[in-house]
Amino acid sequence: MTIHARALLFDNDGTLVSSLESVNRCWTRWAVEYGLTAEDFARVELHGRPAAEIAADLLPAHVVPQAVARIEDLEVEDVAGGGVRLLAGTEEFLAGLPAERWAVVTSATRRLAEARLAAVGILPKTLIAADDITRGKPDPEPYLLAARTLGVDPADCVAFEDAPAGLQAGRAAGMTTVALATTHRAEELTADLVVKDLSALAALVTEAGIEISVRP
Repeated sequence: MTIHARALLFDNDGTLVSSLESVNRCWTRWAVEYGLTAEDFARVELHGRPAAEIAADLLPAHVVPQAVARIEDLEVEDVAGGGVRLLAGTEEFLAGLPAERWAVVTSATRRLAEARLAAVGILPKTLIAADDITRGKPDPEPYLLAARTLGVDPADCVAFEDAPAGLQAGRAAGMTTVALATTHRAEELTADLVVKDLSALAALVTEAGIEISVRP
């Protein structure tokens, strides 16, 4: 299978980098501070959504701004403790892409996303973060904004995601979707292509765009 595209859009956490250990540490501490239980978290969709939306589902409205600032502080501080690492294939896959033909589209805040990306040496020319949008994934707004920023038709973009919410956003934006089974089982992911991680893929840059194929 070969996918033809003019731009590639990547979720960050769970797609390019692994931050699960950091996320678990920080959100566990945050939950204790705000008196939340595992049962509270079980009632809401977590992965791939902005922290502000998760906090709004869990806490009274008047507490949310402070709580969102607190979880951002905890996660940014945790980056220095080695809580982020590159996922397999990320460095090699990105290395061959023209800077103006790919972007990171994350549900994290810009401050947190930049901290995590800098920690692993990824410096995207285009970054769409939670600060830039009004509706987070699974809404298509983040991906549509990324396509518009790159000047590419959404139909000519490929969205790379590890979470159902992100894949839903990519589909709603009219993009081809590639799912990476890094945080969810393959059977839980609905996409045009499902692979284990970016090490399973090869990218060929041509005059017409970028060709994505599965390595033999």
